[in-house]
Amino acid sequence: MHPGYKHRATTARDGTDTSLGKINFSVVAQRQGLAGAALLALVSGVLGGCSSIMEPRGYIIDQTLMDTVQPGIDNQTSVEGALGRPTFTSEYGEPTWYYVSSVTGRRPFRDPRIKQHSVLAVRFDETGRVRTVDRSGIERVVYLNPNSAKTPTLGRERGFLQDLFGNIGQVGGMGGGPGGM
Repeated sequence: MHPGYKHRATTARDGTDTSLGKINFSVVAQRQGLAGAALLALVSGVLGGCSSIMEPRGYIIDQTLMDTVQPGIDNQTSVEGALGRPTFTSEYGEPTWYYVSSVTGRRPFRDPRIKQHSVLAVRFDETGRVRTVDRSGIERVVYLNPNSAKTPTLGRERGFLQDLFGNIGQVGGMGGGPGGM
């Protein structure tokens, strides 16, 4: 019994004591509030761990700067001044600068997946002036699924024992000389 409370005995019709003492509802409410806060913190921690992590990769898109590049007006120097160095350039064919931007989302324990993708291709003519500016998005992304279990080869399929014992008697004959002599 808490020392600050007065105990008032209550009796049933048959004379038995039915009092459990006075209940301090503020203490009960505080304990329930702490339990609720702990449960909320636990749930938000678990759900926060399952959320996707967004990571920008490559060129950071600035739409205003991209819109300033004009075919027939700009050249390589002005494009580099406005957009910066390209992500990569073409090695063959007409000179083309590519600005590639991706945003990937990764959930815990899974491979990252591309959420947004943008490619700005700036093509130049032989004098270095902008010929065309092309934009493409995620619709042109190709997902490859390489089989890392084994490397495909042409030829016979050999087992482990064939690889281990397959050369016995194949390299030269007895005597060690050419033709077995």
